[in-house]
Amino acid sequence: MDDQMIPAAMQLRRLDGKGRVLLRNARVPQSLLAGGVPSGADVDGDGSARVDLLLDGETVMQIRASGAGHVAAPAIDLQGRQLWPMLVDAHTHLDKGHVAGRAPDSGGNHNGARVATTRDRIAHWRRDDLLSRMDFGLRCAEAHGVATIRTHIDSHEGQGAQSWAAFAETRAAWADRIDLQAVALVPIDAYREDYGTELADLVARHGGLMGGVTRASGGTHGGGLGDLDALLDKLFTLAADRDLDIDLHVDEAAKADALPHVARATIRHGYQGRVTCGHCCSLALLPDGELAATIELIAEAGLQLITLPTVNMYLQDREPGHTPRWRGVMPIHELRAAGVPVAVAGDNCRDPFYAYGDHDMLDTWRQSVRILHLDHPFDDAPALAGPRPAAITGLQAGSIGEGRRADLMIFEAWSLEQMISRPQSDRLLLRRGAHLEAKAPSYDLLPVRPA
Repeated sequence: MDDQMIPAAMQLRRLDGKGRVLLRNARVPQSLLAGGVPSGADVDGDGSARVDLLLDGETVMQIRASGAGHVAAPAIDLQGRQLWPMLVDAHTHLDKGHVAGRAPDSGGNHNGARVATTRDRIAHWRRDDLLSRMDFGLRCAEAHGVATIRTHIDSHEGQGAQSWAAFAETRAAWADRIDLQAVALVPIDAYREDYGTELADLVARHGGLMGGVTRASGGTHGGGLGDLDALLDKLFTLAADRDLDIDLHVDEAAKADALPHVARATIRHGYQGRVTCGHCCSLALLPDGELAATIELIAEAGLQLITLPTVNMYLQDREPGHTPRWRGVMPIHELRAAGVPVAVAGDNCRDPFYAYGDHDMLDTWRQSVRILHLDHPFDDAPALAGPRPAAITGLQAGSIGEGRRADLMIFEAWSLEQMISRPQSDRLLLRRGAHLEAKAPSYDLLPVRPA
């Protein structure tokens, strides 16, 4: 049978990452094209460009307007299907994940989740348990087309060394499949003690990022820390002495005010462009004038922000018998208008902080578009799960460009509306130009069994 008569999906499944192949007539959101829209390419109402991609082995060799001249090569006609890069999850928790059914019930709120996670950590987080659950989470992410992950690692004294060792072992095992970064996660008052220096040295040895939560041990966001500025100065000094970037959990509550302190510390220490803040939920509830002033300060500090819509909608404003009144997400339209770099990410997965999820960044993006009103028009919404978090992590991922690795996803969808309307569980993946036959792992592989 002539190749032109064989369905595109069947032809894509034959790709082995060797030789040249032309992927014709693809739709790629222009915000996912690293080099911009090729000359002469049509752009549809969704902001997707009609292009042809010439793959040479593992690499995207050329991107041209659909129908433009190319080097002779076998061709697969995508017939206008959406083609995306693999995506980036710049904030997750691989060490916490997939303990649903084992950890105590959290009640679905932040305080309950903290207590339940602490109990599970003390009881179970040993090398084999950590390795098994991290590997499971990465198998999920791989099957869904995630190329890069930044994970926060609970690094309490007595736990940090073994968790970072498990992460290092996992990173080595997955080196050719998913790029991994790690961030130390402790309540910020941990930096009052000598352990803060010990932790900074541990992070530096593993090439990680300094981090923490802007609350006291056992406390809540917004509970008040009289020495917050001093603690931030200690954290920033430890990071600067080791040339480490910083990623913080900030103000994950309706009322909290640590973010301006983080911004001013960033300016004091000359760390502009090197600090990421996740959550920042209270920011959305500030009066307009205070919000504008705070955003101006954030922009001056060069902070990078990550919103976690699915998890914070799950946790925030939850009370028995009470219907939630707010969304728990940061005001990203106002932040982006001020030039603040913003991304969306997945956060927790099947643990006390979020009982659901499957490390699927496309699903996170689809939900984020609806939750954050990133539509009408879509504009550059796809970038929030691709180029924006890639820039935050500093890794080359999340966009399609000439000379870049051919890590791609092809969908049975012709518009962004169709992308969002279905789960896209039939997506086809190419890693380094070869068809990736990866399926989400069976829950039977987990060391966790429902009680």
